[in-house]
Amino acid sequence: MKDNKRVVIELQDVRRNFKVGSEVVHALRGISFKIYEGEFVTIMGTSGSGKSTLLNQLGCLDTPTSGEYYLDGTPVRKMKRSERAVLRNRKIGFVFQNYNLLPKTTAVENVELPLMYNTKYNAKQRREAAVKALQAVGLGERLEHKSNQMSGGQMQRVAIARALVNDPAVILADEATGNLDTRTSFEMLVLFQRLHKEGRTIIFVTHNPEIAQYSSRNIMLRDGKIREDQINENIQSAAEALAALPAPQDD
Repeated sequence: MKDNKRVVIELQDVRRNFKVGSEVVHALRGISFKIYEGEFVTIMGTSGSGKSTLLNQLGCLDTPTSGEYYLDGTPVRKMKRSERAVLRNRKIGFVFQNYNLLPKTTAVENVELPLMYNTKYNAKQRREAAVKALQAVGLGERLEHKSNQMSGGQMQRVAIARALVNDPAVILADEATGNLDTRTSFEMLVLFQRLHKEGRTIIFVTHNPEIAQYSSRNIMLRDGKIREDQINENIQSAAEALAALPAPQDD
């Protein structure tokens, strides 16, 4: 299945140590895996498992103490911070738990933001790409709405559109359903499953074990090491789970 797929993420014996006072904390203890184009991978672990440290590595926000990280074939560890920032902007679409939208700007302006740093796009092309991304997440009628005019689910859709707009190699979601109610969480999972079906590569970092049943693969961390790395042979349908929820009650 993976023979003809491009390797988008590759970690080779990645270790990350932190000096805390006189002690050295070994946050990552030799992490190795590959993620292929078109996979939907959940990375799970409890507090202290190394999940957040790994997220920072994958997002090019930090570099390994030793080992190597390749993002779409590019070695990251020895890059300067400015070089990582450019790579991050071109190759990764971030979706955060708290949306990270600019509050006084419209949905389309928020989605345009990653393209402001890409000289390949002029103002007209930025607008067109942002509108297309918002339409893709079902917000074509909300282009000029600001954050205070949108629900949590709508704001997360704007964040997903912003992650898509640069056509990244990978979408990196950090607890992307953490601030949402059950119904809205499943609506987001329906959207992520649709993006996966369309061929997007998605890494979904979460502490919620239920989300693993909707992804194609699950990596479990504990004490800075990989404890499980399993393909999901029975992917559940988020759309079916959403349809099975009780109808929302009017206040």
